[in-house]
Amino acid sequence: MSFLPWNEIDTVLLDMDGTLLDLHYDNVFWMNTLPEKLAARSGQTLAQSKAALFARYEKVMGTIDWYCLDYWAEQLDIDIMAAKREDQHLIRMRDDTIPFLDALNVSGREVVLVTNAHPEALALKLENTELGNHISQMISTHEFGVPKEYQSLWQQLHQRVSFNPSRTLFVDDNLPILNAAQTFGIKHLLSIINPDSQKEDRTITDFPATADYRDFTNEILATPVQKGKQ
Repeated sequence: MSFLPWNEIDTVLLDMDGTLLDLHYDNVFWMNTLPEKLAARSGQTLAQSKAALFARYEKVMGTIDWYCLDYWAEQLDIDIMAAKREDQHLIRMRDDTIPFLDALNVSGREVVLVTNAHPEALALKLENTELGNHISQMISTHEFGVPKEYQSLWQQLHQRVSFNPSRTLFVDDNLPILNAAQTFGIKHLLSIINPDSQKEDRTITDFPATADYRDFTNEILATPVQKGKQ
């Protein structure tokens, strides 16, 4: 039995990395590949390179710069997209993503991807997955100049998508972002227990959480959207 009231949900806003796609690719790139490249160029040890780079991460984490490939290309003097393409074989959808998206679409719910990923990073993910075949509306927060951690993003997104917060579900693996959505007034929230397939499952206590979207598909299909409720 699902713990989400699907009969009260008309719109589903979905994060991408760690939510629909395996976060393993991003973790490998930012935590290993990039510091390795910088170490090789500078002559630093890998430990020194990681310490310096992670300190840079910490300064901008949660801001639009943290997610901006142009920012990192300039700050580090490196072709970020070329580096990201070297790891693109690691980009993959979660096994439960397509059944989940298909059920949402068949049930008549509005499905919108809302990602903090830079547009070029989003394009790379779409090149390497079938995500674009299952979601028609995709939004990068770079269009608004602020990430999902900020209330101004939610205000602008609300104007763009025109969803009813009391009948909307937002799914994200990032807890501070879920907190921001809750502050804005989105009623239904869902986190992810296993965003990175190569890491141990997390214990989530602040929000409802799932390890497999397929647990929801039957109830989603059994509660199609009643037109006119939105």
